[in-house]
Amino acid sequence: MSSNSDLEKNPNADRAEWMGVLARAHAQSLAKCFDTISDPPDFRWLRQPEVGAVMTRGRAGGTGQMFSVGEMSVTRCAITMESLPDVVGHAYVQGRDIEKAKAAAICDALLQTSRRDEIWAKVIEPLRSEEKERHLKSRRKAGATKVDFFTMVRAES
Repeated sequence: MSSNSDLEKNPNADRAEWMGVLARAHAQSLAKCFDTISDPPDFRWLRQPEVGAVMTRGRAGGTGQMFSVGEMSVTRCAITMESLPDVVGHAYVQGRDIEKAKAAAICDALLQTSRRDEIWAKVIEPLRSEEKERHLKSRRKAGATKVDFFTMVRAES
């Protein structure tokens, strides 16, 4: 979870973190973690899952001028729990995976309730660990192809 100083700057820092973890998770991993939740809540749709496209943006050199990269498919939805109608769960996930969006929205809603610690331990932590492992594996693979270039000074004769 985010530190207290992060929360003072942005009270939604934890939510932004878990929403990112849910959105970046592989669908099979999210489904596996979601299945470990005891007694999933009854809910109703505020926004049925719908597939659409969003324009992705990039920056030249990572920090320069903004430009449009292209379109990407996303699935979005919103739910509210029958037992806590004031709690709204949202999800925006890459691709056309309605089940992943539904699971992410339910997790988002549950993370805003007294079941937060349970959902954090059963869903967010395992998904975050898997994401870190994917990044390490990718770095190792890229590191194996690294080439060190150096210049040798010719001796003057």
